[in-house]
Amino acid sequence: MASGSGNCSEGVILTVKVVPGSSRTQIAGRHGDMLKVKIAAPPEKGKANKELQRFLAAQLKIKRKDVEIQTGQTSSIKKLFLQGATKKDVQALFSE
Repeated sequence: MASGSGNCSEGVILTVKVVPGSSRTQIAGRHGDMLKVKIAAPPEKGKANKELQRFLAAQLKIKRKDVEIQTGQTSSIKKLFLQGATKKDVQALFSE
């Protein structure tokens, strides 16, 4: 288990490093203890945040509204709360 994520009673906390403006949205492996995600949306008007939420929700098979950005709204490093996700679900993202 990476220390960039942790368990909560109803979901998982995950820290991600976001690289907006990429050619496509994809998981780009680890960045230290964080998950690195390339986002095919510009970092303006919340577009990259919305794409990050959509992408992770699809990967984890949860609703987009269940991917909550807790900290880092305007930063490349974000702490997310993933409602309904499990530690095992998140570990699978690190192995992609």
